[in-house]
Formats: sequence, C-alpha cells, structure tokens
Amino acid sequence: MSRIGKAPIEIPAGVTVTVNGDTVTVKGPKGELSQKVNPDLTIKVEDGHVVLTRPSDDREHRAQHGLYRALIHNMVVGVSQGYRKEMELVGVGYRATSDGQVLELALGYSHAIFIKLPKEVKVEAKTERNKNPLIILESDDKQLLGQVCAKIRSLRKPEPYKGKGIKFVGEVIRRKSGKSAGAK
Repeated sequence: MSRIGKAPIEIPAGVTVTVNGDTVTVKGPKGELSQKVNPDLTIKVEDGHVVLTRPSDDREHRAQHGLYRALIHNMVVGVSQGYRKEMELVGVGYRATSDGQVLELALGYSHAIFIKLPKEVKVEAKTERNKNPLIILESDDKQLLGQVCAKIRSLRKPEPYKGKGIKFVGEVIRRKSGKSAGAK
C-alpha cells in the first residue's frame, strides 16, 4: 500500500472539501481550487478527513493513489495557509520592480524583461541597500507558483563560477574553482 496514499488528509477549520463525480473542489479563506481525479479512485470525506482508496494493486493505481492524495493535500494547505516563495537576484546591476501583476527585471541584458503574472499569484519586489533584490511570490496554488518561479529562474539561472543569477533564498549553488592559475 502506498504510504503517502493511505495517509488521511486532515481538513482544517474554515475549509470545505466537496467531491462531485471525479472532481474534488476545496474552498477556504485564501481561495478555491479544483482538481480532476482518476475515476477509478474512491474519495470519501468523513469526520474532518479526506481518505483515498484504490481498487487494485495495479502499477498505475498505486502510482495515482499517492499522486492524487498529494495533490489534494497541497490544495487543502494552499486554501488554508497559502504558499510563499522568495527569489534572490545575485549580480551587479540586477534589479526587480513590480507594478500590479507585471514584474520588470533588469538582468544584465541589453533590454528589460517584463513578465505578466497570473492573477492568482501575488508579487512583491524588495530592494534594500547593500543586499540583493528579492522577489516574493505568494499563491494558494502550489503547482502554478512553482511554474511561475521556474519561468522567472529560467531567465538567468545561477552560474557555477561567481554564483550570479536568480536563485531561491537559502538555495546553495555548487561552485566551481575555475582555472587554476599556474597549475602544472
């Protein structure tokens, strides 16, 4: 049995989970999310918990059991607490400014980069003196937030020699030594 799949999902106060056929909808104080689920899986909402069961031990059913349990758990956490990612711009002259849902980035290219973010993602750009600029992204949808972060990071990935680029706060970049001068 899938260790992840068999664990029940606890529903916090203020969150409602409804199952309509093969669609699970989760409503909470931060928003509303819905996810289609494989119709083979059985989803039950009982006494403050969501429980998923699978019909057989097929390889596909085992894989989807844990997958959909994790997706529903992410939705419950998202509508109750929300998700937050912080990204750091490391490099001379790298800047970020936000205007509503538009993020403007100066990343050492000859032009500024403008990214229009989905309305579900809130963005804030912080710039403090003698510190790297920060981009703070918040959303109730973990998948969408990760996708937006990956898109922003792909514009200038951290390079291994000086560590310049866009990285997550707390991320450790593996550094290379570069040329060893005078090595024989």
